[in-house]
Parts: sequence; C-alpha cells; structure tokens
Amino acid sequence: MDNLFSHEETLMIVPWQQLEEATLYNLIIEFVTRDGTDNGDDTDLQTRIQQVLEHLRRGEAVVVWDELTESANIVPAGNIGIA
Repeated sequence: MDNLFSHEETLMIVPWQQLEEATLYNLIIEFVTRDGTDNGDDTDLQTRIQQVLEHLRRGEAVVVWDELTESANIVPAGNIGIA
C-alpha cells in the first residue's frame, strides 16, 4: 500500500494520552467536523467523537504532528506504517 504522506520524515506520533483533555477534545472536534468528513453520515457529533476516541484507544488511529505544516492530525495507524 502506498503511504498517505509524501513527507513522512516530518511526522511525529504524539501519544494521545499525553495531550491535555481539552486539546484532545478540540483536535477530535476539528477532525470530525472537517469539510468532507461526513460523507452523508448523519451520526450525531458526540457519537462521532466517541468513535474517534475508541479508534485512538485501540491503536487504530494515532495523533501526528507534522513539522512541515506545523499542524496536528488524526490518521489511521496503517497510513503511516505502524499498524
């Protein structure tokens, strides 16, 4: 499978457990409300937040910091070669 990121060397995995609760919550909110993420899904916001938290807890998703863009994101673990 091709890697999702062409600049993977600038990515750093950030343990989600080490983020302040408000920071993690805000990151998840931004992720689940981002343009193009609903795909016609009418699941309520709280459920989508809980789903992302479960993916993080199970190691199916990770928080990454991208030094190149100076931004954080939540990505599937398999997309950065760790799953």
